[in-house]
Amino acid sequence: MIEKNHVAVFDFGSQYTQLIVRRVRELGFFAKLYEPEEISSIGQPGAVILSGGPKSTSDDDAPDIDFDALQAFGVPVLGVCYGMQMLNIKFGGSVKSSNRREYGPAELKPLASEGLYEGISHESQVWMSHSDTVSDLPDNCQVLAANKEGTPVSLKWGERYYGIQFHPEVTHSHEGLRILHNFLLQAGELEVFRIEDFKRELIAGIRERVGDKQVVCGVSGGVDSTVLAVLLKEAGVNTRAIFVDHGLMRMDEGDEVRNNFHRMGVDIETVECSELFLGQLADVSDPEEKRKIIGNLFIDVFWDTVGDAEMLAQGTLYPDVIESASNAKSKASKIKTHHNRVPRILELQKQGKVLEPLAELFKDEVRELGASLGIPHDILQRHPFPGPGLAVRCPGDITDKKLRIIRECDAIFISRLKDHGWYDKVWQAYAGLIPVKTVGVKGDERSYEWAISLRAVISEDAMTADWVELPATLLRETSNRILNEVDGINRVLYDISTKPPASIEWE
Repeated sequence: MIEKNHVAVFDFGSQYTQLIVRRVRELGFFAKLYEPEEISSIGQPGAVILSGGPKSTSDDDAPDIDFDALQAFGVPVLGVCYGMQMLNIKFGGSVKSSNRREYGPAELKPLASEGLYEGISHESQVWMSHSDTVSDLPDNCQVLAANKEGTPVSLKWGERYYGIQFHPEVTHSHEGLRILHNFLLQAGELEVFRIEDFKRELIAGIRERVGDKQVVCGVSGGVDSTVLAVLLKEAGVNTRAIFVDHGLMRMDEGDEVRNNFHRMGVDIETVECSELFLGQLADVSDPEEKRKIIGNLFIDVFWDTVGDAEMLAQGTLYPDVIESASNAKSKASKIKTHHNRVPRILELQKQGKVLEPLAELFKDEVRELGASLGIPHDILQRHPFPGPGLAVRCPGDITDKKLRIIRECDAIFISRLKDHGWYDKVWQAYAGLIPVKTVGVKGDERSYEWAISLRAVISEDAMTADWVELPATLLRETSNRILNEVDGINRVLYDISTKPPASIEWE
């Protein structure tokens, strides 16, 4: 959307590239991710960052960029890892393979306390991830920093080209954000990222594209679809919001979703089809088969309700756009497969009738946009909930009894988190059934009942996640209430698995 004086980040395949965009936006400037082949069509950036990548510059299929086009921008350029090595070659230097791969924390020793390293400690921890290193340096190259062995890890070519061998975007680089900010200061006036300005652009763009057509969108009560629906309302376009209640929601969630949209003044249509979904899922235990059934049924129900659609709005976010690509050649050009797998959606996309106004935003930015639209805090901070609902928290076959147990345990856990002030501190929390019966004692009798697992994680857009060290008192209260109040459970466990290797959800 913003194509002038923004920060253009070119992706060469690093697993951290998305974080560069996030960090630049956190610093208050608009950044956007591109593949190198797009360099001639991105407008005039105010600064350029070349990301890292898994390839070696000596590989036959090593990614490259049009250096003449890059120089024609006339703006500061920062090469990160692979980006730094490529710049050194472009300026006449060389890169050689190292005998060992440097991965993990390393010590940065700036050789000057100005420019890129103004305000940076004399010895600062940074995060390395590379196997090649720069060797011959061209005549116009200046070494800005080294590691503790004296190897150059930061270079400058001419007046506006910088290179760093480490990743400033990850939290393991303790002063990485300051280094990024120092680089951006070299650029002069950059496009400032203000959500209020962005909101006005979004609304104007929606009105222009939609006109007097009707837009249909599916809503679930989650943050993305809620913000989308309210944004469409704010734009004043003719919108039809549809809520498919598939019977796999949390306790009283259908009523909660309807009440929340009523609070925001958004009319929604509810399609109640729990019997249809649970009937199709009867005796199905394979997790992929369950997802397939739920996904296909949802699509059928939604489109049967919609009928003919003039336009379709989807709550696609920027991580969806980025993660869909499997390599640098397809970065920033697709959306997730599941958004495109329905023939009807593909046809609407070909006709230019699919509207994705949130596609340049991250989850935290969507929440900020929602706040600017007046959406209440409790709705915006609602934890993510998977499309297949409780089916992914119920391994094995799905029954009314299992769903009742999961709902009751989950409601107790969430209420305890809220009462102790922890709900807003975690990314996602839930109770998942472990379909294994264990021996217990209830009253004077032995019991043989299921176990329930509690899970609470912190994350950034769910790509990785870490478990939350909840207070023992909170866990004790939750466990006591579940064991005393939920029929069918005699054991409560707390999941301390990270992602990876585990996923956030069970199935």
